[in-house]
Amino acid sequence: MFKSNLYGWLIVALCFVALSLAMSARSTLGLVMPVWEAELGWSRSFVSTGASLTLIVIAIVAPVAGNSIDRFGPRIVLTLGMLAVGAGLILTATMQQAWQFLVFFGVAAAIGFGIVANHIVSTTVALHFDANRGLATGAATAGSTAGQLLVVPALAVLLVTTGWRPSFLALGIGALALAPVMWLFIRRHQSPRPNAGEANDALATRLAYLLRSRVFHALLWSFVICGFTTAGVIEVHLIPYAIACGFPPLQSAYAYGALSAFNMIGMIGAGYLTDRMSRPLLLGSIYIARGLCFIILMYIAGDLPLLFIFAVAFGLFDYSTVPPTASLVASHLGLRIMGLAMGLLAAGHALGAALGAFLGGYLFDLFARYDFVWIASIGLAITAGLIAFTIRENRAPTTLQPQAA
Repeated sequence: MFKSNLYGWLIVALCFVALSLAMSARSTLGLVMPVWEAELGWSRSFVSTGASLTLIVIAIVAPVAGNSIDRFGPRIVLTLGMLAVGAGLILTATMQQAWQFLVFFGVAAAIGFGIVANHIVSTTVALHFDANRGLATGAATAGSTAGQLLVVPALAVLLVTTGWRPSFLALGIGALALAPVMWLFIRRHQSPRPNAGEANDALATRLAYLLRSRVFHALLWSFVICGFTTAGVIEVHLIPYAIACGFPPLQSAYAYGALSAFNMIGMIGAGYLTDRMSRPLLLGSIYIARGLCFIILMYIAGDLPLLFIFAVAFGLFDYSTVPPTASLVASHLGLRIMGLAMGLLAAGHALGAALGAFLGGYLFDLFARYDFVWIASIGLAITAGLIAFTIRENRAPTTLQPQAA
């Protein structure tokens, strides 16, 4: 398996590392939120608003990045994304005023986050694999949480010893260092080069095709909910919620690290299953299982083992939606417009996450509790699962023209 496509697995490894850096940087807000409250006097609502701005910028950038990878290939897209991530994080390490947080992290770094993201990585991997595409996608996108397994606990230690600024600086330098590596090892012409009438079609034509597709709408609206229940309420508010439940910051960070570890296992496992079972059944089951995990979360106060049980369970069903979703896009919508389709799905995911991040902070400031957010997440996740079940399985080989959905 590996010997037959060594270059493809090299791309998987590079994408894994890139996502590890970018997604670890995105996840730092939940950890530094209480620190900024004490040191800078910023309210939880303000930091949550900054997180929402970040996600809105990601939503704007994601379809543009997706369309760009269809046109120009992954080499230039991923390199520019790493440069934007690095520059934004280094600037964030120097910020002194509230507006600088919004501009440096919420806009500059967010542009990079919108590029170095699961939708671009999924498309990049799909271009390099025919066999084992689901497994390769799961392995590459597992980087979105694998880095957090080490980075988030390390960040918690740095916060206690040296402060938050060195942490952002180190992440930024790492991202800048990876940019030339991406440029060097990704082949210049490895892109979904279209034949006449395919990805060369006008953007409006390709958008119209997607908007007419029932499969695209099922994946889009379930992915909006996916964003609310993961990047929105969990990535931003899990650690502050755990601290509010009486757990020290370091224990909360270790629980988040455990969630990230099992997230990686869940994504690779989902990728393996994507190649071997009904993808709509797999996707819908993941969403419903995720929703049930929120019931555990509502009862963790004062119970450290239960906090870790939640972290393990939720981790398995967190980002494991990515491999089956990407595989369904490739088979039902077509590789030639996969970048645009995944970009639009990522935009929906980010907008859902923005709503979740904002509501979490807003409702906490109003009621000093997160219960209403968790209850909403249960209902939404189950709804996403039911939507996924409406997709029909079809593993017919993808033609150069987008398939009828």
